Amino acid sequence: MRIFSLFFFICVFLSNSVFCQNKNAIDFITLQKIEKGYKDTPQNRALRNAVASNNIDKLVINLDNESKYDTYFSNRVKSKGISDQKSSGRCWMFTGFNVLRSEMIAKYNLGNFNFSHNYLFFYDQLEKANLFLSLIIEHKKEGLDSKNNEWLLKNVLSDGGQFTGVSDLIMKYGLCPSSVMPETYNSDNTRVISNLITLKLKEFALELRDDKTKNVEDRKIEMLSTIYNMLVLAYGEPVKEFTYTLRDANGNEIETNTYTPQSFYERFIGKDLKKDYVMFMNDPSRPYYKLYEIENDRHSFDGNNWKYINLPIEEIKAMAIASIKDSTMMYFSCDVGKFYNRTKGLLDVNNYDYASLMGTNFNMDKKQRILTFASGSSHAMTLCAVDLDKDNKPKKWLVENSWGASVSWQGHLIMTDQWFDEYMFRLVVDKKYVPSNIMKILNDKATILPPWDPMFSEDI
Repeated sequence: MRIFSLFFFICVFLSNSVFCQNKNAIDFITLQKIEKGYKDTPQNRALRNAVASNNIDKLVINLDNESKYDTYFSNRVKSKGISDQKSSGRCWMFTGFNVLRSEMIAKYNLGNFNFSHNYLFFYDQLEKANLFLSLIIEHKKEGLDSKNNEWLLKNVLSDGGQFTGVSDLIMKYGLCPSSVMPETYNSDNTRVISNLITLKLKEFALELRDDKTKNVEDRKIEMLSTIYNMLVLAYGEPVKEFTYTLRDANGNEIETNTYTPQSFYERFIGKDLKKDYVMFMNDPSRPYYKLYEIENDRHSFDGNNWKYINLPIEEIKAMAIASIKDSTMMYFSCDVGKFYNRTKGLLDVNNYDYASLMGTNFNMDKKQRILTFASGSSHAMTLCAVDLDKDNKPKKWLVENSWGASVSWQGHLIMTDQWFDEYMFRLVVDKKYVPSNIMKILNDKATILPPWDPMFSEDI
């Protein structure tokens, strides 16, 4: 027994001697100090058992908070029908379509009308494939481990995107009704086909970088033909021309005609999306009243890079309120997963009391969360309502989501104004609601930011 005790003492001594060679390591003495953070009391044992065996959010949900907010909104844009992106990352497209279809429904008194997401998504994937291969050629002389090539190969193809994808793709390819090119299983469930196309594009990338490959531009066209074929198999062949009868909510015929997707868009929407809308960001980690542009962060090679004006939150709210009062929805994106009560569809910073459970406060503000990668935009939805108090100040906001009508509150999410301040990031506004002094910022030279900046992940 003495021999064993001596052996154990020597092992501990030697271990500590090794650990102490690095002052940043956790040695046994440091570990003992750290362990004092937990007190093995009956209360803590009960708490430990509860936390270890349950969903933490269910333990800390603030039940009193659920009753504080009703579903009344003083100003709301009318809409019909909730869309469902299913198992895909196309929220950016559903959000953009929701803005446009609400205007068309109101103008022609339509029923639950929608545009074909599958049609435009087909071209989104083809355009992204071309953008990827073109940039691979452009950076061919750089090492495969260069920052540009590393970013390209980690971001080959995705469902995600943002509003410039909506505007560029629609202005190039037009739109058609959902009945003309309906969803397929793979457009609703994109993971497998997206992975296969990504794998093929990476294979093509290595070939294009090979000095033995001649006529890379011609070879790129052949590669895109292969991708096109894969897309047709998964999503169907894009419609070129169709005959369609538009009917109002009562079934009365409004118009029957033969259209192309481009002529259909021109006939029923007709806006220049590239010129009529402005994107705004609330990013307190960067200077306000400045124009920013994200290099190579776009959906098509000939499209527009993601460009936005960074503004204080109160100025963004003022434009949002003006738009809603004029019955115009907006493209909106946020960090949707934070303090989200899925049952009630409520986004509020007081939904969960993590501090009381964990015995520590979480004190970072929005700027600090951005700088430490703790928060960023993750999902796009359609901002459609605001509830104003007697002083015309917002109390809460409403967004139309694209997760189906059975999710949250009738397919919508309710955001308290405090949550809006903390976790809202992007808003796209019709320029007629933008003050002239803000519009002038678009004439400034944009600060170019790299596509790998953590603030600029796609909305999915």
